Amino acid sequence: MTAPEPAPQHATCPDPRQAPAPQDLGAALLLERAHHDACRAAFTAMVEGADLQVVTGEDVSASGADAEVLGYRLRSNAKALHELPEGPLFFGRLDFAHGTGGEHEGLAQHIGRLRISEHPAAPPLVVDWRAPVSRAFYQASARDPQGVAVRRRFGWAPGSRGDSADLTGLEDEHLGAEASVGQDGGGGERGAGAVAPGDGLPAGDGGILAREIERPRVGPMRDIAATIQPEQDDLVRGGLAESVCVQGAPGTGKTAVGLHRAAYLLYTHPRRVQRGGLLILGPNRAFLSYIAEVLPALGETGVRQSTLHDEIGRHGATGTDPDHTAAVKHDPRMAEVLRRAVYGRVAAGRAEDLFVPEGSYRWRVGSRALAEIVTDVLAEAPPYETGRERVRSRIVRRVQELAERRSGPRPAAWTRRVERARPVSACVEAVWPKLRPEEVVAGLLTDAEALARAAEGLLDPDEQRALLWPRPPRSPKSARWSAADLVLLDEVAGLLAHPRGYGHVVVDEAQDLSPMECRAVARRVRFGSLTVLGDLAQGTTAWAASSWRVQMSHLGKPDATIVPLTMGFRVPAAVLALAGRVLDRLDVDVPRAGSLRRDGELRVRRAHGDLSGAVVAAVRDALAHEGSVGVIAADPQAAAVREALTAAGLPSCGPDDPAARVTVVPATLAKGLEYDHVVAVEPAAVAEAEQRGLNRLYVVLTRAVTRLEIVHDRPLPWER
Repeated sequence: MTAPEPAPQHATCPDPRQAPAPQDLGAALLLERAHHDACRAAFTAMVEGADLQVVTGEDVSASGADAEVLGYRLRSNAKALHELPEGPLFFGRLDFAHGTGGEHEGLAQHIGRLRISEHPAAPPLVVDWRAPVSRAFYQASARDPQGVAVRRRFGWAPGSRGDSADLTGLEDEHLGAEASVGQDGGGGERGAGAVAPGDGLPAGDGGILAREIERPRVGPMRDIAATIQPEQDDLVRGGLAESVCVQGAPGTGKTAVGLHRAAYLLYTHPRRVQRGGLLILGPNRAFLSYIAEVLPALGETGVRQSTLHDEIGRHGATGTDPDHTAAVKHDPRMAEVLRRAVYGRVAAGRAEDLFVPEGSYRWRVGSRALAEIVTDVLAEAPPYETGRERVRSRIVRRVQELAERRSGPRPAAWTRRVERARPVSACVEAVWPKLRPEEVVAGLLTDAEALARAAEGLLDPDEQRALLWPRPPRSPKSARWSAADLVLLDEVAGLLAHPRGYGHVVVDEAQDLSPMECRAVARRVRFGSLTVLGDLAQGTTAWAASSWRVQMSHLGKPDATIVPLTMGFRVPAAVLALAGRVLDRLDVDVPRAGSLRRDGELRVRRAHGDLSGAVVAAVRDALAHEGSVGVIAADPQAAAVREALTAAGLPSCGPDDPAARVTVVPATLAKGLEYDHVVAVEPAAVAEAEQRGLNRLYVVLTRAVTRLEIVHDRPLPWER
């Protein structure tokens, strides 16, 4: 884990307010390559130094606990440096103007994914993108230069592993000037308009920023440290205590924003985040595989990335529920049903006189006093297991008071002996019995009378009947728990004892969480903060959210800031225009997304009775272009599509292999993924496959970042 760096002090540079003449740009490129060589040498020394520190740190004379903490920090630092993917060490540079009076006046700072220096006390050769000084790289504009005279972006050869020779171009953006001057690797000059001065957005086909955003990809998701836009940067650099919800249209980079916010918090608040823990929650394991390399590429390793079901899964989900039953189990009313079922086991009225023997004497605590103890603890509303221990300790205190009145203070050993005494344990078990989540949930789902008592006034008779298991298991151990049951078990477990909490949790595709699933997340971040990412239009579950304010209340952060991202950087405008026709048919209050991308291609191919043949032809056409190919079909059709591609000599993989060139993706697993070229197979089948099929189709159509080809035999849903 990296730590915040001190304010960098770098060597001064020639007055950067003077734009270099075009004939000087070739020389500037050579100087930047030389600087990268120096950075590479310094980085190599940093890695070797970190390894040496691990070895020598083991010999440090310190207490066992101190040595363990020190060793962990040294090993973590070395591990993070070793796991940083090969690649360029910087992507930008800031030249600060003279005469501004700022602390960076007249300095030049290279910006990269981590701080690089020749030794810890030396001025940095590269400044971490998360450092305060780096913010101007993303935020400075002609209207607000923030002391910056020139913002330089570097162009690297595609797939570069960080060789200095791969630095093939640079572009200077003179804030307040009227032109951008640049040079590519072939020596061609670009005039004004390659990058719009001061706005930081791609404004022409030749811009390095535009090319980086539009660059084809094969493999896992990349970081966007080099291309973060001002509105994204505002979200990334939000405070640790602030919970934020990002309503992000397709292609707006909401997932990348969430991951970069996690990296920023780890950098800015390393001890607090490390102490509290940071959790990334994704919708499925295919999605987690897709994003797995982003944080390591930013120098952050060891962050837990999981699905909610992996977090709460006390058992495997081996059972299934009818749709109506699942909907009831995910309903927020179930929280109160379960609370009643748990605390309904507490019975102050069952208290009988307690007798605790000591030699030939017996100490008596009357039933009325015991009932008062139980009633008082219930009124305090502690977690169930905490309440049980409070009852025990207060009973022991009553016995102790009786004993001390007779013969004086009692030692701690006496107190421990009374706590373990059989009569005391039997009394506690009678009034506040020990529970397991499986016993509580199975008891409700198999006992109609118990369910009726807990659900009175909350669930109607039809809903109660839907919850009852048609074939009760012999015992909770033999039950076939469904995915919805796991949510109920976690709710009960949270009533019994608070689960492990996190300092910050990033939740992606949060629009699909049910109210009960939201409560499971909220329990894990009671004293921390949330970054919630999603798009109401992409909600595909039966319980998908229709309002972020309501959803954030279920997540325990009703006052969270809700920020819309509507400008896309990845999905071409033509693709979003088509998806917008589907969006217009959805029952969600979400504006159409815009796009900065005016390139891209949209094609519609009629199958004329040979759907498999048309899909094969579309994939062959896509393979003629650079980049990844995703073939997305309704779940029942996915296997047949893959077989057709194999028979045609076109190997493909499933979504769990993000490095594959051709991937066949069932529509239900497409969310959060993206491909350069998408072949969308039979949209009508996708739309008809589930209750919110049009929402699913909207997801499918917006996975393309360069080309979208629709292959169909049946009428298209948006034309009906």
